Amino acid sequence: MKCWFSTLALAAGLCCYAQEGEKKAGHEANQAHAEEEDGGLEIWKWANFLILAGGLGYLIGKNAGPFLAARSAGIRKDMEESARRRQEAEATAADVDRRLSTLESQIAALRAEAEKEMAAGANRIARQTEEDIAKVKAHAEAEIAIAGKGARAELKRYSGELAVGLAEQKIRARMTPNTQDGLVESFARDLK
Repeated sequence: MKCWFSTLALAAGLCCYAQEGEKKAGHEANQAHAEEEDGGLEIWKWANFLILAGGLGYLIGKNAGPFLAARSAGIRKDMEESARRRQEAEATAADVDRRLSTLESQIAALRAEAEKEMAAGANRIARQTEEDIAKVKAHAEAEIAIAGKGARAELKRYSGELAVGLAEQKIRARMTPNTQDGLVESFARDLK
């Protein structure tokens, strides 16, 4: 591509230089010969134009065909790639649409399953709570029974101590030194 442009620029520069040289020579020649040379210059101008046009045509014919073919192939390849990507995007969009269409039913199924699990969990918690309450109640009843037995035993012991204490007080109140002497004598007689 660079070669083509550089060749084109060189050819244009040569033509311009040749025309400038001819113009200077024409101004220096005298007026009489100017009219005759105008016809000769005209021929050189056409010759330069034909050489330039031929060179440009050759360069364009030589380089433009492969360039345009390569560019056309590149565009065709890009179009095929675009079509392939478009098909992939359409397939992906169809897949997303399919998933979105089933999304509501999936959400409904998940909600139903969550509600079922919540109900099962609530029932399990209620059963566990009832079992825990029954265990606590049984434990409390056992502790109350044990405490009742202990309180009865303590009450019996205390009432026994009170009875003994009362009896001792009554006996001490009734016991006089004469009564004691009489009891000791009675005991001694029983031993004989």
